[in-house]
Amino acid sequence: MKRYIFLILFSVLVVTNSIAQIKNGKPPFNSVSFVTASDNVELYVKTSGNGPVCIYVHGGPGAWSKSFEDMKGNRLERKLRMVYYDQRGCGRSAVSADTNYSLDRMVEDIEDIRRSLGVEKIYLLSHSFGGILAVSYAQKYANHLHGLILVNSTLNLDYSLEQQIKHINQLLDTNFTVQNTDSLMSVFGAARAALSEKEIDFKMLSDRKKTVELLDSIDNSYKRSTDFVQHLWDFPEYKKDFTRLTKSIEVPVLVITGKKDYAIGVDHYKAFHFPKQEVVSINGGHVLYYERSKEFTKAVFYFIKKQSEGRKIKRLGDGSTNSFRGL
Repeated sequence: MKRYIFLILFSVLVVTNSIAQIKNGKPPFNSVSFVTASDNVELYVKTSGNGPVCIYVHGGPGAWSKSFEDMKGNRLERKLRMVYYDQRGCGRSAVSADTNYSLDRMVEDIEDIRRSLGVEKIYLLSHSFGGILAVSYAQKYANHLHGLILVNSTLNLDYSLEQQIKHINQLLDTNFTVQNTDSLMSVFGAARAALSEKEIDFKMLSDRKKTVELLDSIDNSYKRSTDFVQHLWDFPEYKKDFTRLTKSIEVPVLVITGKKDYAIGVDHYKAFHFPKQEVVSINGGHVLYYERSKEFTKAVFYFIKKQSEGRKIKRLGDGSTNSFRGL
């Protein structure tokens, strides 16, 4: 399955500057529509719930928003107006005719969606690879953010792949070794093949096989576009270390990390140094939004409540974090 390649791995309104158009007008609180991005690629968008607007940025690379929505992510709709979108070349969205899947273009897609919704500020909630898109959006459009919520998110693909190899070695008692950056993908492929042979692929995402079987059943329920992931490595910017950006992003940030998230790396969050960040560490894996839904939802709602009440997150001059358990 393509997700396992990375594991780390969601009438016409014309906006005044022609940035985006939405079919059948600005979407109501509960709707499914397609936003036409500023380069004419149609993006699948579903909105549901009431409260501040929160755009969900799925992972993969090349996944979609439906699995998060259906696996208890929609519980956030009690206090948020959730916006589930599929990235271009993913899920139910159209492919890019000129194969423009650059990071800048992906960021503009999020901005096009924000403009089409007619709101000045939003929350971004990312999962896995989606963290790279969310942080890149925050770097460019911080003035349009209430805050960032990074859930099991990577900001360094190479690091997360190396952590997956490390965990495979522990599971299989093997010694797959990355000698240099050029050998990373070939070593990773060999390690993944060895894990598949033992039929324990699910352990990269969860200790519970049934969780991954449910995830797979949702992913296999629709003939999804996979064009983005097929062109991912045409754009070397995705291989950068985005943790270096974190010190310069001044918006409030909630980092939700899993103590058993071997797809991202259990210590990856320690490289995040957002000036206004909080870290919630939950005893779960890469799909903790489903398996530890109560703790996950409570952490998000508590963060949102603090922002709406204007309560400040203490600025941390040394780049450290406030760490507390699942609330």
